[in-house]
Amino acid sequence: MTIEFIGMIHHRHASEIHPPGPLLFDRGYVREFAQAAETGGFDRVLVGYFSDGPDGFLLAAAAAAHTERLGFLVAHRPGFIAPTLAARKFATLDQITGGRAAIHVITGGDDADQLRDGDTLPKDQRYARTDEYVHILKRIWTETGTVDHAGTYYRFIGASTAMRCVQQPRIPIYFGGASDAAIAVAGKHADVYALWGETHEQVRDLTARVRAAAARHGREVRFSLSFRPILAATEDAAWERAERIKQQIIEQRAKAGLGPREPANEGSRRLLAAAAQGERLDKRLWTGAALLTGARGNTTSLVGTPQQVAEALCDYHELGITTFLIRGFDPLEDAIEYGRSLLPLTRQIIAERARMVAAQ
Repeated sequence: MTIEFIGMIHHRHASEIHPPGPLLFDRGYVREFAQAAETGGFDRVLVGYFSDGPDGFLLAAAAAAHTERLGFLVAHRPGFIAPTLAARKFATLDQITGGRAAIHVITGGDDADQLRDGDTLPKDQRYARTDEYVHILKRIWTETGTVDHAGTYYRFIGASTAMRCVQQPRIPIYFGGASDAAIAVAGKHADVYALWGETHEQVRDLTARVRAAAARHGREVRFSLSFRPILAATEDAAWERAERIKQQIIEQRAKAGLGPREPANEGSRRLLAAAAQGERLDKRLWTGAALLTGARGNTTSLVGTPQQVAEALCDYHELGITTFLIRGFDPLEDAIEYGRSLLPLTRQIIAERARMVAAQ
């Protein structure tokens, strides 16, 4: 199996342990982060969707101007712009970057956050709309001539297919969401299904469900797993760093007046279910940050030396994971360290294991 590493580009220096400064969009930081990710050997970086942050298309285009190889996975919530326009925007980004664009479809599990951009549909209807939306994207990217459509959420006549993707037949579709409705849509449309960092048992369960959903449409899906690796020169030092991060999260949340809150989506509930089993699971999986933040987003970690964490990633690779989305609590510094140690070690171990299997 192939291996792909995705980082997450940040528009300013901030994380759960670093309060953001007054500058919302730091051009120098974006440039430095993109170049560090490319130098470090990342295949792509995720450009997140934030209802209070910069536009992802423009951020990706700006970062791409400072790189030559790095890909850009732009998170996109269906429903806020027409799918015909979204298809042209992504195809344009693919042209601008010379074939380095991809879409990460996020339907949106937080009703309050959806309302900030004016979306009033309930969650199940959002997934039905996503199904129709992605179906339209794929048609416009792959068909020729003009496209007509009459559906539940969208109607148009004569949509243009002139703006083509560099990648053929279209750009890759990554998909997030762990509810039954999300899995059904992912089975129809996803090239890569993205999970947050879960236990081995949870990964086996969820990937089996997604494979079954894809098989009903005669399709196969690849899988991505997200972690916040915490590295140090020794295992004890790595766990000590995890404990420092936990204390920093507690302090920053207290300063910001943030208290506990109910998880807004199924993915968060799955992480909290893992955390209920303990802070340290499957030898390297750490749930401390997820417990403190209500598992909002990618908040579980693999803790250890670069060699130990690389081996843990390879164990997930043997479960069928081909993509790892990794980012740190010290975003830029950690991305540089991952490129220096974790990425090459993981690729080396996977290659060695593959040679051992081939020799048997």
